[in-house]
Amino acid sequence: MIQVDARDLGLMTENAAGPKQRPFAAVLGCSDARVPIELIFNEGPNDLFVVRVAGNGLGNEVLGSLKYAIEHLGGSLKVVVVLGHSGCGALSAAVDVFLEPARYLALATSHPLRNILDRLLVVVQASAKKLLEAFGPDVIRKAGYRNALIESSIITNAALGAYTLQQEMGSRAAPDGLRAVYGVYVLETRQVWAPRHGTATFTGLADPPGNFADFVEFGDAVIRSDRISSLLG
Repeated sequence: MIQVDARDLGLMTENAAGPKQRPFAAVLGCSDARVPIELIFNEGPNDLFVVRVAGNGLGNEVLGSLKYAIEHLGGSLKVVVVLGHSGCGALSAAVDVFLEPARYLALATSHPLRNILDRLLVVVQASAKKLLEAFGPDVIRKAGYRNALIESSIITNAALGAYTLQQEMGSRAAPDGLRAVYGVYVLETRQVWAPRHGTATFTGLADPPGNFADFVEFGDAVIRSDRISSLLG
């Protein structure tokens, strides 16, 4: 049950002070204007503690903000969500740099952009390796290879972010029962997609892999999913 404060709804009370923060979820999302976090999850004021940054990456400022929520809002916080989205511009740029390294030179004078791309290139490389292992060396010649690489990188980035946050919570005084989950908001269908090992149900949020072996199985589930297979053609 989620308690509602009348002041959250703009209703006057005898106490004129503003309401205290009591979100039940913290969400790391992308800055993309097509991904309105509160609307996606059908939540209102004071329900979500939202951090948004291009590519929903875990930079120092983002991690610090989420640590604040975990350490100071633990009385109401139940879950931390890492939400990517299809067609992410930051991941698309990272994939293009991976496919054509010469593009990186254009970013040489932009330290902030390089910081974002450098973090994302790790998941792009991992996703490219998975595609190569699953479909062979000719996969790079398929017309849909770029799109498949982008989308598999997006979900891998979200899962890795949730895994990292779960590890952070495990090593600190996080509230009992607080967990991290991941998913990707698919713009075309307006659904949350989260492939996982051992099930055919890929909708909704999912728990991140817990170790290296789980990440291997997660990668297999992503690459073999209908979504990625259909993009390859």
